[in-house]
Amino acid sequence: MSSMLRPLFALAAFSVALTAAAQVTDPSIVNWHTARTYARVFETTADKTSGNAVSTWPRAGLTNGGGGQATAVYADIQRVVYSNTSVYVYATGLASYNMGNWLTPTGQTYTSWPSNLAAIHKIPRTPVIPGTKQKNNGSGGLLLNGVYVWANGDAQSYTTSTATVSMSGQGIWNRLAGVAEAFNFDPGLGHQPNSGAYHNHVNPIALRYQLGDNVTYNAATKAYAESASITKHSPLLGFANDGIPIYGPYGYATATNSASGLRRMTSGFVKRNGGTTNLNTGLANTNLASTGRVTLPTWSASVQGKSTTLLSTEYGPTTTATYQIAPGLTGTYSIGIFAEDYDYLGDLGYTQGTHFDLNRQNVRYCVTPEYPAGTYAYFVAIDASGTTAFPDLINQEYFGTAAMGQGTVTSITETVTEYARGGQASALTLAAVAGSPSGVKLTWPSVEGATYSLATSANGTTYTTLVASVASAGGSTTSYTTATVAAYYKVTLTTVATYDTNGNGGVSGVNTFATTPYSLPNSAPTLTTIADHANGTEDTPNTNTNPALAAAAHEAHANGDTH
Repeated sequence: MSSMLRPLFALAAFSVALTAAAQVTDPSIVNWHTARTYARVFETTADKTSGNAVSTWPRAGLTNGGGGQATAVYADIQRVVYSNTSVYVYATGLASYNMGNWLTPTGQTYTSWPSNLAAIHKIPRTPVIPGTKQKNNGSGGLLLNGVYVWANGDAQSYTTSTATVSMSGQGIWNRLAGVAEAFNFDPGLGHQPNSGAYHNHVNPIALRYQLGDNVTYNAATKAYAESASITKHSPLLGFANDGIPIYGPYGYATATNSASGLRRMTSGFVKRNGGTTNLNTGLANTNLASTGRVTLPTWSASVQGKSTTLLSTEYGPTTTATYQIAPGLTGTYSIGIFAEDYDYLGDLGYTQGTHFDLNRQNVRYCVTPEYPAGTYAYFVAIDASGTTAFPDLINQEYFGTAAMGQGTVTSITETVTEYARGGQASALTLAAVAGSPSGVKLTWPSVEGATYSLATSANGTTYTTLVASVASAGGSTTSYTTATVAAYYKVTLTTVATYDTNGNGGVSGVNTFATTPYSLPNSAPTLTTIADHANGTEDTPNTNTNPALAAAAHEAHANGDTH
């Protein structure tokens, strides 16, 4: 992402100073992913099959149980500003890859829809690592595209007295989203509740594909998959609310050696199914199928502040008990449906860095491409088949200290510096090259829904309109070829189609412009001889008709250079 320079200005409750990109190297500032396109979704399975992604949703005839977008909204990050201690990221929470579609357990179209969160996310630039870890209560962090990361639970837990799982459960046996809600994930493994907060609990595979991780994409099926071979370290994907970076599943084989090769990071957890020897006792770990859910694993007892031995009023369901998923559809409480169905290998006598990579918070200390001097980092946990593996992404506690619950603030109350803008206010650049077969081809990075004007100048100061209105070709690039050859060209964003302005950081983008000089390629100039009235010698000015080349020739002569 490139930064931009703009005049000093004030917005609402905070002031903004600007700086050159070369002065900024902090990965928590410079890596955010901006897009120039609208967010889009596949509303139904048929839409996904046909490739019909829409920028407003849901359409007439589809039930809206919450969320939705009546107006188009720009995807990914809208604005990044920072102070000495924090980074503030303006995000709609909607991805630039095609989101959806989402289904119910019985395969029907889901009735909740993603919507613009218009959030300001605050991330500490220097993580604080406490001895006593902080329970995250379901929150997690922010991905580089502005999509939320939520912890691995689905916010529902078991109640012993009623033998049910609900939002008001006891909070002892906590159900995993990657198991209980997988039916509802889209190809990017994201979904949303009726609040419209699109998020990932597990592997954000579509973002990983966009960022060049070891992921493939099947355009026909709209499916993502892990590549057959690992060719690079996983990219930085985002930041947890404690300021610690989040990476994909592939890192260096030796944590502090970037020359040690690459491999998938291994989770520090195993199922409580009796399949792992406890190095402390020489015995197999607990098998919940035999004992029932009558004890907590050591790590979870620590998080919950409880004893590993539970009261009978706190027991979980047997591993063969069934429950209703939807009318006419049942499931079984098999081992792996609850977070507490897993043992941490560090509690069984195994050693991080020798027997497994990621600690109980899903973190290791290592070097990465963005942090060559080393950092604590969360990693996406997957197994050898590419399936999410506990603790998925962020477990029930942070490794560092998170300043706020969900990581968001309603306003910024300190002086900050702007680094970048996205969406309708993205930076403009302009390129001019010789057209084919003639003329000049102008190209600029365009914003979906925008209209631009073009102008020319002989001196780079006074511009004359060349064309008043050029419609954007979309959220990538727009080109215009003109027969008018000039020394300078200018492109200006003049209008933007109606869009959802919530969360855009208070900047419109209208009147943003970029200029470029142009030198027409041509053969060696023809020289003529005239009298130099200043010194009585002969001058041979360049009679090339291109103003930029003529100016260069004149400057060379003025400096005593030989033509």
